[in-house]
Amino acid sequence: NRNSVAVLTGKETNDQLQALSEDIFRYYGLGCRNVSKLFVPENYDFNSFFEAIYHWHPIIQDAKYANNYDYNKAVYLMSEFNILENGFLMLKEDYNYSSPIATLFFENYQNLNELREKLKTDEEKIQCIVANGFVENEVNFGESQNPQLWDYADGIDTVDFLLKR
Repeated sequence: NRNSVAVLTGKETNDQLQALSEDIFRYYGLGCRNVSKLFVPENYDFNSFFEAIYHWHPIIQDAKYANNYDYNKAVYLMSEFNILENGFLMLKEDYNYSSPIATLFFENYQNLNELREKLKTDEEKIQCIVANGFVENEVNFGESQNPQLWDYADGIDTVDFLLKR
């Protein structure tokens, strides 16, 4: 399974962060192009991020989403993981790409060039990169669930694949 990631620099506008919330929460985060992990600079201040995504707070009223939130929060707290949360989304520092429902993983970076290399190395694990001026084939904030016709799932042209069988 591939996952989508977003790269933040701390210079994003409120509109960009609001658009990113679509990439995170649309389809309850279960779409193959939903952002499941953020890459943020060291000492990133998540306050503006939390403010920008707040319009999604009604999602916690969905019983299944709320059950996932409550369960994962209990696991994180009992395991003494450091988490940030706002009542409907938890942020957990984690090196994995695939995060559970109601959780968004994040990882700090110190250098954008090193991060580019890491993501290139891990490209088989990544469906798309949501960013602003970070890499050539990035997806704009808010557009991860609106792929172009040539944006094949897992990079495979399904029709071509089937015709060759």
